[in-house]
Amino acid sequence: MERTGSEKTNVVSRRKRERIVLRRDAFTLLEVLTALVILAFTSTTILLVLNRCMASTANSALQMEAFQVARENLEQVLVSESLTENVEFGNSELYPNISWRSAVEAFSEPISGQMWTRAVSAADYVDAAGETQTLELVHWIGPLTDQQANQLMEEEDLEILAAEQLVDTVEDAAAHAGVDAETIEEWLQNGLLTTSDGAFIRYNLDIYANSGGDPSEEDRARQVESIEDLAMRLQGEAEGGEGEIDPTTGLPYEAPEQVDVSEVGERARDRQGRSR
Repeated sequence: MERTGSEKTNVVSRRKRERIVLRRDAFTLLEVLTALVILAFTSTTILLVLNRCMASTANSALQMEAFQVARENLEQVLVSESLTENVEFGNSELYPNISWRSAVEAFSEPISGQMWTRAVSAADYVDAAGETQTLELVHWIGPLTDQQANQLMEEEDLEILAAEQLVDTVEDAAAHAGVDAETIEEWLQNGLLTTSDGAFIRYNLDIYANSGGDPSEEDRARQVESIEDLAMRLQGEAEGGEGEIDPTTGLPYEAPEQVDVSEVGERARDRQGRSR
């Protein structure tokens, strides 16, 4: 049975409509690629947000643990019957990944300059980014009396003086005096004094160095055997009674204040050159 021209036209038109419908129901390659790119960016953003949220949660938990450790240590310091200047440190038994340190220290209050004591408790932990963070708690305990402040200052001065004056080894003593180790041994046999634990004192070494290793009995008597003795000796020399001679310059102790600085330096260098 043959179809008429109009029927053929209708069949062709129907097939074209079907193709158009099929094309409208499908996605092109460009649309698929665009959707994939959008999905990738969206997924990356979501993952970053989730990662930051997880890191923030982990850091918050670590910070709370560090705060707990620091607070407990601070409370232990504050309930002590007596307080002395000290520093303690260790690792938490409850949270082994957190290290702590606590200290009782004196400091000068910045406004009035009065000496106060304070307790400091700190806890260190490693955050989610691998960086070390420190949480610190500070509690001001109270002001020091004048007597306590003076005693503390004296102790600090002695520590500074010890750091400046003490020499532990023969080699370091020889380097300070400008001689060799054998000469230091000879000086020891010739009456050079050391501390009770065998440390050398630069003050004593200077006495022997300035006299060429053979000081007079008077100079030997000026030696000290401890930092406390040295502090008293230096204080006495600083106060310097009139008429007392400074062995370094050959001038009375009060004279350097009355003469030119260059003259004092020349006298000191001249006496050291003659002694050597």
